[in-house]
Amino acid sequence: MVEQEQIRENLSRVQERITAAAQRAGRRGEEITLIGVSKTHPAEAIRAAYESGLRHFGENRVQEWEGKRAALADLNATWHLVGHLQSNKAARAAGLFHSVDSIDDSGVAQRLQRARGEVTGSPKLRVLLEVRVEEEESKNGVKIEEAGALAEKVAALSHIELVGLMCIPPFLEDVEKVRPYFCRLREVRDSLVREIGRDLPVLSMGMSHDFEVAIEEGATEVRVGAAIFGSRPVK
Repeated sequence: MVEQEQIRENLSRVQERITAAAQRAGRRGEEITLIGVSKTHPAEAIRAAYESGLRHFGENRVQEWEGKRAALADLNATWHLVGHLQSNKAARAAGLFHSVDSIDDSGVAQRLQRARGEVTGSPKLRVLLEVRVEEEESKNGVKIEEAGALAEKVAALSHIELVGLMCIPPFLEDVEKVRPYFCRLREVRDSLVREIGRDLPVLSMGMSHDFEVAIEEGATEVRVGAAIFGSRPVK
């Protein structure tokens, strides 16, 4: 487990890198939302990051977050589901997260819509479409050529608020080789804005090893795990 002081130092270092990358792109560091990806890390590590100033957290699995949630119920944080959402867990996710950042199927979106609608007085559920920016069929995400049709369907849902796109590019040691994937997501977003006639301000892209390049290519949210929390605990 990473000690609180180490998490604080890690977080400060990441924020400095975000600011520097934003400046290189002629942007302000405050424009970038840092999401701490806390999957497999215990509730104590999340609390340590919160106490160090982090306010957005990403979990990959519904069941794992259910196991941590009670211990963190007092935190005024924003909880993102950043992992693939199975349709049979969509109803639970609708009540557990402030944002589902990995929609790639209209059926899942419909389930989120129904579940969110059943919660009286609940605000719209913020969602992002996950777009497959590489050709590999085994990857999650809607195909680029099908993103417009999905965006139209999701944007029409009354209890869902579609605000942007996310992607998970291939892991490449040379981050410059990842840059074209981030550029592609930005271009897809710009095309969708014209196609569906609504603003999509959020681009969630970039992780611990490549978030600086993502920011240079327009990321508004970066999902950083290891650079904040350290290596994932061995199961």
